[in-house]
Amino acid sequence: MFNKILIANRGEIACRVIKTARKLGIATVAVYSDADANALHVAMADEAVHIGAAPSRESYLLIERVIAAAKQTGAEAIHPGYGFLSENAEFCRACAENGIVFIGPPVGAIEAMGSKSAAKRIMEAADVPLVPGYHGEDQDPALLKQAANDMGYPVLLKATAGGGGKGMRQIWSEKEFDEGLAAAKREAMNGFGDDRMLVEKYLTKPRHVEIQVFCDQLGNGVFLAERDCSVQRRHQKVIEEAPAPGVDSELRSKMGEAALQAAKAIDYVGAGTVEFLLDEDGSFYFMEMNTRLQVEHPVTEMITGQDLVEWQLRVAYGETLPLSQEQVPINGHAFEARIYAEDPNNDFLPVTGTLSFLQPPEENSHVRVDTGVLQGDEVSVFYDPMIAKLIVWDEDREKALRRLGKALSEYRISGMTTNVDFLYNLATCEPFQKAELDTGFIGKHHEKIFHDGEADIASATALAGLYLVLRRAQDATTSVSAQRDANSPWNFSNAWRLNEPHIHQFELELMGQNYPIVIEQLGEGCAVSYNITAAGKTVRAQGKLNGSELYADIDGYRSRAVIAEHDGVYSLYTQESALQFCQAQIDLGDENAGAGEGALTAPMNGTIVTLLVEAGAEVEQDSALLVMEAMKMEHTIRAPAKGTVKEFYYAPGDLVEGGSDLLDFEKAEA
Repeated sequence: MFNKILIANRGEIACRVIKTARKLGIATVAVYSDADANALHVAMADEAVHIGAAPSRESYLLIERVIAAAKQTGAEAIHPGYGFLSENAEFCRACAENGIVFIGPPVGAIEAMGSKSAAKRIMEAADVPLVPGYHGEDQDPALLKQAANDMGYPVLLKATAGGGGKGMRQIWSEKEFDEGLAAAKREAMNGFGDDRMLVEKYLTKPRHVEIQVFCDQLGNGVFLAERDCSVQRRHQKVIEEAPAPGVDSELRSKMGEAALQAAKAIDYVGAGTVEFLLDEDGSFYFMEMNTRLQVEHPVTEMITGQDLVEWQLRVAYGETLPLSQEQVPINGHAFEARIYAEDPNNDFLPVTGTLSFLQPPEENSHVRVDTGVLQGDEVSVFYDPMIAKLIVWDEDREKALRRLGKALSEYRISGMTTNVDFLYNLATCEPFQKAELDTGFIGKHHEKIFHDGEADIASATALAGLYLVLRRAQDATTSVSAQRDANSPWNFSNAWRLNEPHIHQFELELMGQNYPIVIEQLGEGCAVSYNITAAGKTVRAQGKLNGSELYADIDGYRSRAVIAEHDGVYSLYTQESALQFCQAQIDLGDENAGAGEGALTAPMNGTIVTLLVEAGAEVEQDSALLVMEAMKMEHTIRAPAKGTVKEFYYAPGDLVEGGSDLLDFEKAEA
């Protein structure tokens, strides 16, 4: 076995590889950029080498510096992780030229699958079923558009060198094509240095089911069941599970054999994932092959009991596969939820900031947390905003899903907006529990996931109001506890005082909206109850607090909830949903209010990619004005109305802080 390896990556996957290497007695070398000097993967490794500035193109994507670090430290092999150089044939070739083992497939396999269009042609020759589409070399935009017109909309534009949802656009009509193509090509060039595209027919209700394959250098190959990755936003996976619901042994065998057929067609070695679109009728179509370890590999590990990183190391060292196909077990069910620094209520835009408080659920045989950050770390604009991966396992899907909900309710993060509550709502919604899965799941079940219907708002405000009044009563039992929290929402000056009417009026901030709430206390002591009026509805409520648990009785309906509190913000988890609330801040007005009128602001920290119109241009409502990029994803700023772009405040390449004015826009007179 290797004595020392270098991990050409960062964050969660670098830490993941280090753990297995340590278990096998292999020394590890980390590489790091300016932004990662104090990162967890650097602290965990036996050695670490600085390779450049914070932007990945000036550090983690520099082949010569990674190779130099390996040679400097005497590393015999390089594990590329996923992303960055993991599917870069030039990097694989450079490793071989310098006598370093690349822990992954050979150059030929990477090249064959590195171009999605070339991969389609190879798979067609190998009789692997394909989705209709254009995969040719001619990249004339008019030809691509004609191909889309011929096959009919909707279509999917995909970067031939892409992955992770970058360089992909759904196009629903001919009039959207030109703008969508330009955006996809920019994103592809920025992410992969290659803007070639393919066009595929977009199936409207497919599932994304992928097969984990493994091949050794001796010609052996196995598949380790399948994963369902249908629940996605921005073409990026949100929750993955294994095995895929509804896939029986016969279909699993057919898909597994097709995946191995694909691997053998390119003389594959190592860990690979063959991704299929699974239609409602059981038909499946090759989508792409990722020639690396996948982000979601832990769910496969949980149901098979295998360490896939260890398999990678053994295969790269020349050993035979640890198991034959007949020996591969499938035991129980597993889920992985990706914890991101992003705002689900703002189109899932990534956010940056400092993890001022970070407390994951306790790990055990059922719960696993893979992460690359610690409390106090910064989530920066330079890299993917993933904070961690939460993985759970149990004997069947129903039990595993309960584990997932419980673990999400125990995840404590403050300092920035995250998707934890969104994930909880997704995992507990009825369609997901019934496994009614397809790639349009989030959009289709938006109201059930976000709980923004009138009935949901009324229920949420009542629960939040009950919690606040019970907390106030609890804190008011001693003056000490009241003084302990100067920022407590009950330290307000209003009519709720001894010998005064027991009525409290304030505003709740819930899901970005403010809701007036009136709470009237009825009775005293053990007989106390409350009339709570909010969101146009009055309910009678009683309850008690026991630590972080709220026991509520609202109009005779009894329920239990768990509350997490940080920095004056509360997350309340029930059987049906998660909601986040706080007491709304009173707006005292601002003498400069209106100074920014006509300005459009940056929705996130990021970089200006391109300006799409000239200053002085007259534009229609919803016209694209400029493109920002953050954390590898693009966001287009559009005109809020018909008007004139008077001035841009930034140029392409400029870094911009979230909330900054981007341009001066003058609305046209009505």
